Amino acid sequence: MFPFAPSRSLLGLLLVFVALFSLVHAIDIDINDEQSVKSAASEAVYGAMKWYGGNETGGIPGAFPDKWWEGSALFLSTLLYWHYTGDETYNSVTSQGMEWQAGNGDYMPANYSSYLGNDDQVFWGLSAMTAAEIKFPDVQDGYSWLSLAQGVFNTQIARWDTSNCGGGLRWQIFPYQAGYNMKNSISNGGLFQLAARLARYTNNDTYSEWADKVWDWTASTPLLNNKTWNVADSTNIENGCKSQGNNQWSYNYGAYLTGAAYMYNHTEKSEWKDRVDGLLGVTLDKFFPQKYGGNVMSEILCEPKELCNNNEILFKGLVTSWLGFIAMIVPSTYDQILPKLQGSAQSAAQSCTGMGNNSCGVRWYENKWDGWHGMEEQISVAEALASAMLKFGTGDAPVTSTTGGTSSSDPNAGGSDSNSNNGQLKPITTGDKAGAGILTVVFVGLWGGMIAWLFIGG
Repeated sequence: MFPFAPSRSLLGLLLVFVALFSLVHAIDIDINDEQSVKSAASEAVYGAMKWYGGNETGGIPGAFPDKWWEGSALFLSTLLYWHYTGDETYNSVTSQGMEWQAGNGDYMPANYSSYLGNDDQVFWGLSAMTAAEIKFPDVQDGYSWLSLAQGVFNTQIARWDTSNCGGGLRWQIFPYQAGYNMKNSISNGGLFQLAARLARYTNNDTYSEWADKVWDWTASTPLLNNKTWNVADSTNIENGCKSQGNNQWSYNYGAYLTGAAYMYNHTEKSEWKDRVDGLLGVTLDKFFPQKYGGNVMSEILCEPKELCNNNEILFKGLVTSWLGFIAMIVPSTYDQILPKLQGSAQSAAQSCTGMGNNSCGVRWYENKWDGWHGMEEQISVAEALASAMLKFGTGDAPVTSTTGGTSSSDPNAGGSDSNSNNGQLKPITTGDKAGAGILTVVFVGLWGGMIAWLFIGG
């Protein structure tokens, strides 16, 4: 029993100390303990879902109006979480959001299709493909996950542009969009990966032939050097695709590496194994820098100078999720990949000490919160933590139609979608970190007001 009754001002000070103490409490994790990693993943994905309002009254399922593609990344994190942990908490909201944004079965929804790029669309297709491969239940009376991936594939190959540079996808879909004259690695790498995964799942030669076609075209341009394994970011049709924008982003490497791994698993051809080994070696060397210990992933182009935008913050999460699947379908890579996933997960968890609610940061290698927070940070950490469950064998390798896959096929999906190749509206711009910044101001204002009230009232 206290010998005196504390005043309101004293209570205010106590609240401040409690808040400050909570800021230095990271997500607890023992990287070699299954339950510990599972609990950490649960906390991170919960933090990501707090940014989502599509399942609330008045919300639009799966919708992020200024950054539509990021919905696919959010749902990829919940799919991975379910796959590795078995926790069904987010299954219904994931199904709802992924179906709601499906458009006419090809992820070209009318509300957003007029300003999307090929890369925006393909990420939804890859998330749907993941759902099929992990046996995430199809929605009754909805589109099957496999058919959605096929719908994306069908609408994208219809845009294959042989009139400029002999082939390839443009970055943007419509002529009025900035970037329409560019052909970039992630659009073509995304299509390549999707084709490879469809080839493996369905055993349909059409998909294999397209995977070969996209790879061969990319390797004939400055985008992909199949000797040094450099993956550039973009090239321009105005100079015949002879030059390169050589920005080094992890997801460009990851897109081609993952597709090559699926093609090797599917065909067992040595040329694909050589490609896997070449791309994996450069990816692990470049994006897991030795100066940070060699096992913690870093988006090297933007993190050191704190220049990462919302899109770029998500790249690491995508790549860690792909690396987990690569380790399962190409077992010879497992011993190289697992330490990277574990090291990244452990450091990522240590970044989650922010805002008094375990908000996660961007620069995992600092092993502390770096002051950044947002949905994107939470998603990437959630994907890294879920992928670190690889060690415990809790998630099966991606299945095919003959090894347990149940998602129904529709090879003609998406063929009748009028939104896939025309549009009149101007592109909508995004505000990168603006949303997170506004929320920070609101939070600080509310917190300061509450503390002031406590002291004044005392």
